[in-house]
Amino acid sequence: MTESDEDLVALPSLLSAYAGREASRHRLIWRLDQRFARLVATTTEPMIGQMRLAWWNDALTDESGVKGRGEPVIDALRELNVAPPAGLSQWLDGWEALIGETDLSAYAMGRGAGLFRALAGRDDIPGWLEQAAMVWALWDLSGHVEEVAVVDRAIAMARSHLLSGSVKWTKSWRPLRLAYQLAHHDIKRGRRAPPGLTPTLYMRLIRLACLGR
Repeated sequence: MTESDEDLVALPSLLSAYAGREASRHRLIWRLDQRFARLVATTTEPMIGQMRLAWWNDALTDESGVKGRGEPVIDALRELNVAPPAGLSQWLDGWEALIGETDLSAYAMGRGAGLFRALAGRDDIPGWLEQAAMVWALWDLSGHVEEVAVVDRAIAMARSHLLSGSVKWTKSWRPLRLAYQLAHHDIKRGRRAPPGLTPTLYMRLIRLACLGR
């Protein structure tokens, strides 16, 4: 890897640490997600943003390994033989849903489920995990937007997707479980996500990791 973990924001870095042998792959997936986030945040013209997302798709799916060469995240993914990551098309569609007129439902299903597929390393994830992914994505978005109306809509939508009953989280999905449970705690109380890793959020993560629930 040519970029240090300092390039990864705190919460994804901590979640990746719970992925065991898959920690390096998880960090790379999160770093890729951050690249998409920055791309969308710096887009002022929808068409340009769509073209930039299309470039990432073309580069990551290029079987020749030529497109995107020299881009640190792409090079690192290729080194681990995880390019393209699972769920890539859906993941990109989700980020595109924030360009121009925001489509929260498309964003949640796209970015959330696409990202969780990439982290799980497989396309065939159960419906309840997609639902959990949507909750997390909407919670995360609520901590990064200024428009109160968007925050309220995101929280309300996330609440409607909270899991009911018990589900079986496999050991390899531990980081995904922790991400969902952090989101669940706030969404259930009608609270938006903090803008970063606060001491309270950090202690909640440690407690969840230690208790396993």
